[in-house]
Amino acid sequence: MAPPSEPNNDPSPNPASPGPTGPLSDRRIAVALSGGIACYKTATLVSRLAQQGADVRVLMTDAATKFVGPLTFQSLSGKPVLTSVWQSDDHPDSQHIGVARWCELMVIAPATADLIAKLAHGLTGDVVTLVACALPSKTPLLIAPSMNADMWANPIVQKNVATLSELPNAQLIGPDDGWQACRTEGSGRMSEPEIIRDTIFQLLG
Repeated sequence: MAPPSEPNNDPSPNPASPGPTGPLSDRRIAVALSGGIACYKTATLVSRLAQQGADVRVLMTDAATKFVGPLTFQSLSGKPVLTSVWQSDDHPDSQHIGVARWCELMVIAPATADLIAKLAHGLTGDVVTLVACALPSKTPLLIAPSMNADMWANPIVQKNVATLSELPNAQLIGPDDGWQACRTEGSGRMSEPEIIRDTIFQLLG
């Protein structure tokens, strides 16, 4: 007679069930947010990407966390959210380099005027700009501006946008026209999550 099996004393949790499959199954996408009211839309974007099978890692500036909490994006993506350049969840030596090399595409939504200026001038004082700066030149960078219409029309902002448009791997999507949080209508609304998702489909083939 076979001896009784020993109890399983492994403290580790049960393996997670396989994630959903879809057009983006196992594609590695970094979703980054800067501090704007449109952060709530990005929660829908992350959910849509995850439902299509994508492996999503979320990065947030400190300002972005004031609009939507990191826990929301951790729940939607199933991964820890990066909010600091000092964080080292997966890559103890250089988290930003690890994420930049890991992802097949990076999308920044919303991209505020401040973040666009930092990208255009190579400033890397937060985890979002740091990872964006470390992206390999062939990794697509999708940027979704979001700001007040007067800010979007500012010549300095437009100059910074033009600088980013010259990057070989960068593509801007939007902004759209419509109602804004400042109670006016005009150009500056972040593109809708489904439009950004469809553009990601196209960029990843």
